[in-house]
Amino acid sequence: MYCGKVAPRGILIGLLLLLAAQASASGLPDTIDRVRPSIVAVGTYQPTRRPPANFVGTGFVVGDGRQVVTNYHVVPQVIDYAKKERLVIFHGRGRRGRVRAARMVGSDPEHDLALLEIEGEPLPPLELGDSSRVREGEEIAFTGFPIGMVLGFYPVTHRGIVSVITPMVIPAMSSRQLTAEQIKRLRKPFDVLQLDATAYPGNSGSPVYDQRTGRVIGVVNSVFVKKGKESALSRPTGISYAIPVRYVRDLLSAGRKRSGRQ
Repeated sequence: MYCGKVAPRGILIGLLLLLAAQASASGLPDTIDRVRPSIVAVGTYQPTRRPPANFVGTGFVVGDGRQVVTNYHVVPQVIDYAKKERLVIFHGRGRRGRVRAARMVGSDPEHDLALLEIEGEPLPPLELGDSSRVREGEEIAFTGFPIGMVLGFYPVTHRGIVSVITPMVIPAMSSRQLTAEQIKRLRKPFDVLQLDATAYPGNSGSPVYDQRTGRVIGVVNSVFVKKGKESALSRPTGISYAIPVRYVRDLLSAGRKRSGRQ
């Protein structure tokens, strides 16, 4: 105890570090509470099918609250409208889950992104960050549905760091090892975020966000990226990847131009 005296500088610094650590530790739960209402599952719904709902991947609400971003490969290419199947998003949690009809209004297959528009009242959108400012070592989290409906309708959060900002495709040692798809991607190379966190198939389309602010810096995408990034490996790894959010901004901007909105 230092009653009536000024505490030594070392003790003050120690207390400040402890308080900072406690604030950081308590920050993620608060961030998750803010992010969770914006997380949706993307899939199809057909009344006569059992079960009628089919989860395919994850998405998140942006813009005016009626727009959802997900991976392009998550959106089914064929929907049986004759049998009343339709593209939908599922929002809420547990038994409070609700279904909303959706339609794709924009796409960027090159970066595996899709923009959906949903019916009904707007949902709370997430704020987009600046992926050009992302640094290796930053603490991130992502929330989604790791293995679809298996774990129930409860969004799951994983956390980690940005391990490295790396090219989408690494040139092969020999041109004979390159596939046609790799050659196509090498013509228009772009960087992706490699994450020290495990993502599963249902996480495709999950937002990657800053643990402190909740601002989105990327979109989880393992399957699409690994085709180019890890094609030389005989076995898949636990490494996860994300498409930088700058391409989400480009997709939203293109959508506004098409609709005449500024």
